[in-house]
Amino acid sequence: MNVVMIGTGYVGLVSGVCFSEFGFNVTCVDVDQSKIDQLNQGKIPIFEPGLDTLLERNVEAGRLSFTTDFDSAVSQGDAIFIAVGTPSRRGDGEADLQYVWAAARQIANAAKPGALIVTKSTVVVGTNRKVAEIIRKENPDLDFSIASNPEFLREGSAIEDFMRPDRVVVGVEDERAETMMRSLYRPLFLRETPIVFTGLEDAELIKYAANAFLAVKISFINEVADLCEKVGGNVQQVASAIGLDNRIGGKFLHAGPGFGGSCFPKDTRAFASTGQKFEAPQRLVETVIEVNEARKADMAHRILKKLGEDAKGKTVGILGVAFKPNTDDVRESPSLAIIPILQEAGLHIRAHDPEGMEQAKPQLDGVTWCDNAYDAAQGAEIVAIVTEWNEYRALDLSRLKEEMAGKTIIDMRNIYRPQDVRALGFDYSSIGRA
Repeated sequence: MNVVMIGTGYVGLVSGVCFSEFGFNVTCVDVDQSKIDQLNQGKIPIFEPGLDTLLERNVEAGRLSFTTDFDSAVSQGDAIFIAVGTPSRRGDGEADLQYVWAAARQIANAAKPGALIVTKSTVVVGTNRKVAEIIRKENPDLDFSIASNPEFLREGSAIEDFMRPDRVVVGVEDERAETMMRSLYRPLFLRETPIVFTGLEDAELIKYAANAFLAVKISFINEVADLCEKVGGNVQQVASAIGLDNRIGGKFLHAGPGFGGSCFPKDTRAFASTGQKFEAPQRLVETVIEVNEARKADMAHRILKKLGEDAKGKTVGILGVAFKPNTDDVRESPSLAIIPILQEAGLHIRAHDPEGMEQAKPQLDGVTWCDNAYDAAQGAEIVAIVTEWNEYRALDLSRLKEEMAGKTIIDMRNIYRPQDVRALGFDYSSIGRA
C-alpha cells in the first residue's frame, strides 16, 4: 500500500517515518521547499529522540521519500493522510482549519479512484464530513473513502507511542475504509493493540476529550499543590497515594508550572469553543484554561517575591525553555510566560536549554543564552528550574553555588530532595512541598 503524508510537521513526519518502518511505501509532502531539502539530506527539522535513525534506515531501504510535488505524490496514494497544522484561531480559540480545507481541495483534483482520505490533524467535530463535502464538490466523480485517525503522540516519546500505543482510534463510514485502516495498523494488531473503530464524530471528540481530561488532571494537582503549601503537606505524597487508585491513575499528577506545548493549550481552547458553539459549555475545561494561564504567571511572581522590593537590576538564571524534556518545542511553554514578566520587573535573564534555545530566541528578546546550567547561574540571585531535563537532575550544586551571586533555588519540577539542597546552604523552594 502506498501512503502519502501531507505535512511534515511533528505529526506528519513522525507518522510517515513510522509507517515506513512498518514496511509501507511512504511519500511525505510539504509546500516548504527548504524543509523538504533538509529532509532529503537526512536533516530533521525537529528534535525527537530516535527519529533520525528510523528516517535514515527507511530512506536507504527505498520506502520513504520527501517531495513538494503534491499532485504527483497524491496520484499514487492508496491512503492519503492530511497532517497539516491546525493552530488556534485568534479571537475565539477554535482550530484554524484553512490548511485542512486547502489540502482537501488539492486532493480532490489529484487522487486516484478508490483512495482513502485520512485526517490525522487534530480537528474539531464535523471536520471530516466537511473534508468529504469539499472533495465531492471539487470532483463529483471521484470514488473515495474518508477516515478520521487522531494521533496521541507525546513529544519526546513519539516513536514509542506510535509503535506501542495504548490504543488506535479510527473513525470510518464504510467497509472499504475500515479494511484499509486495519491493513495499515495490522503490525499493531499482531501485538494485540486495541484498535477502536467509531463513527467520524466520535473519533474527533475522543482526541479532544482525552487531551482535555489530561489537562484537567494537571491543573487539579497544581491546585492541590497550592493547598499543600498552605497546610504543610507534600503534594508528591498526595499524588502518589491518589494515583494508586486505579480509577485515577498516577500519570499527569505531577505538580509544576503549568502545561504548554503544541497540544494541550490549543486543544483545550478548541474543545471549549466547540462546547460554546453547540450550546454545551465545557465549564471544567474553560476553568482549566484560566487556571493554567494564571499558574504560569504565579511562577514568575514567586521569583519576584523571593527577590523582594529591590529586585530591579538583579539576575535570574532560568534552566529550561522547552515545554517538556526531550523536545525542542517551546510553544506556550511556561518559560515563555515567566521570562517576560521578570523582564518587565527589570530583571536580567540568563537561560539555558539543551535543545530549545534556537526555537526560543526569536520569541524572547534581551535574554542572555548560555552554554550550560552553570553559565546560566553566573551572577544570579535565583536559579529557577523550569523544565526537568535529565542533565538538571544531577547538577553539581556546590559548583552552581559558586557561580551564583545569591543562594536561592526555585525548583518548579520537584526534581531535588529539599533536605539535600538545603544541607548545602541553599534557600530552596519547590512546588507543593514544605
